[in-house]
Parts: sequence; C-alpha cells; structure tokens
Amino acid sequence: MTPSELHNDAIVIDGLIIAKWNRELLEDMRRGGLTAANCTVSVWEGFQATVDNIVKSNQLMAECSDLVRPVRTTADITRAKEEGKTGIIFGFQNAHAFEDQIGYVEIFKQLGVGIVQMCYNTQNLVGTGCYERDGGLSGFGREIVAEMNRAGIMCDLSHVGAKTSEEVILESKKPVCYSHCLPSGLKEHPRNKSDQELKFIADHGGFVGVTMFAPFLKKGIDSTIEDYCEAIEYVMNIVGEDAIGIGTDFTQGHGQEFFEWLTHDKGYARRLTDFGKIINPKGIRTIGEFPNLTEALLKRGLSETQVRKIMGENWVRVLKDVWGA
Repeated sequence: MTPSELHNDAIVIDGLIIAKWNRELLEDMRRGGLTAANCTVSVWEGFQATVDNIVKSNQLMAECSDLVRPVRTTADITRAKEEGKTGIIFGFQNAHAFEDQIGYVEIFKQLGVGIVQMCYNTQNLVGTGCYERDGGLSGFGREIVAEMNRAGIMCDLSHVGAKTSEEVILESKKPVCYSHCLPSGLKEHPRNKSDQELKFIADHGGFVGVTMFAPFLKKGIDSTIEDYCEAIEYVMNIVGEDAIGIGTDFTQGHGQEFFEWLTHDKGYARRLTDFGKIINPKGIRTIGEFPNLTEALLKRGLSETQVRKIMGENWVRVLKDVWGA
C-alpha cells in the first residue's frame, strides 16, 4: 500500500481538537481523512454554559450531516468510516461542568460526552491541575471517578497535576488517558509528562495521545512534522505500540482572544502561562494535512501495523473498554 492508500484505509482518530467550530473546520476534517475526533465542548464553563455549547455543536452537526455524525459507541466510529464522515466525540477539558453534582456525569453521558479531563491547569472540586501545588484527588473526586467509570466516560489527565494524575490512575477501574501530551524527556514544561509518568499510566492499562502543540515541542514554533514523529516514537518506546495514539490539540481558526481565555485561571483571573506565537509544525499546519503524518511515520520505518495502531486502532480499543460498546 502507498502511504495515501494506507491513510484512506485506516481508522484515523484525533484524541483532542479544540478548534473553532464551523463548516470550514468540518470540511478540513474530511480533507484530512479523520474518522473520529474528541472535540472540546467545555473548559472553564459551568453546567449551563456547557449545555449551551453542546446545543450549538448539535445544531452545526445537524447542518453538516453530510460531513459528520455523532459518536456514542465505537460502532459509531466504524459507521463514520463506512459513510465517509467524521465521527464527533464530545469531550471536556475540565470537570468543572459537573459542578458539585455527581448526577451530572450521567446527564452529560446522555448528551454524548465520552471523555472528560479531570482538571484544566488549576484546582477544581475534583483535584489539581498542572500549574499549581498539587493536593491530589479529593474525596469528591474519587466519587466522580467511580461515577465516570460506571457511566462510561474516560478520565483524561493531560492538564492534571502529577499527584492527582497518579491517584486517578490508581482509583479508576477503567483505563484512563493523557489524551494530548508530550514527553518532558524531549522538553521540560509543566504540561509535559516525565518518562516515569508515561510508564506508570501504561503499566496500569492507560493510554497516551501525543500532541503537536508547538510550545511543548522541543523546537517550539520551528518544529516540523519530523519533530512530532520523533515525539511519537519517544513515547512509543516507553509505553509500547498498543498504548499510544494521536491527540493533536489543534486550535485551528482561533485568535489571540481565545488563547487569553485559555491561559487565565477560570478564563479571566490570574495568568497561568503565555504560549507566545503559536505555529503548528511544518507539514501538519492544518487538520487537512493529516495524511502527511501517516506518510512521515512510515518514512521513519514504522510498520503498517504500527502506523494503523497509532493513527486510530488503539484509540478504538481503549474507548470500547471504557464505554462498554
């Protein structure tokens, strides 16, 4: 198979996209051959604002039903592939939308939410993010983990502090993930994960999606798709070829105002970090360039089987385990 044929034949899943929602984005997902994507519908929002985001997302998906379909089960991912559409998984980057109500977990599951990150950079009722002193998983957080396990929502730890992450990994009865992270072995950054953290999550049945967000890559905004592939290989050598996937963290279409909102606690309070200029790696600047990643991984000597696993098959397997279907 040529790289293009393999990409077209493979299940291709992006474990994290937080791009600007419009038809143009969904068209680019089809150009990139995406079978499914975890799309963020909540970061700093509470319950009501998150429901409003889901309403708007549902409206766009209905208007663009020629391009996308909702994903509730892994069978929906298979259907998306058969239909030549991109399956949309709703995800949170913060458990803040659960507020202090365990019952909201089930409500959001019924609305199509499949993956929830426990914290976004800072403290919430569940635990602590990666930008402040980590007090670990709270008692309420343990109840939320148990309810997410029961309802079938995957726990994500990408922006979560090391101690809280470790305690979620140990507490959860289902596999958990870093949906979008990079190794601190290639670049020290509060958002990157150490070799020990990567090994720990894999040893406990967890999963790692590798991001290409330029500020966390070794060469920053000068990075290329080759640097991204280097990071993927680095992580694979630690976690193994069955516990790794893609989680780009595409922010396509957003302007500076959006990044200001992301990088301030609660969207408005103290500044947590400054990303500076954001330019995606050369060769995969847009979602439409996704086929280049399949080609680049093959060029590095990875087998067709390994590339299929990384590009999406591993995500399907772990999501089926968590979702139960």
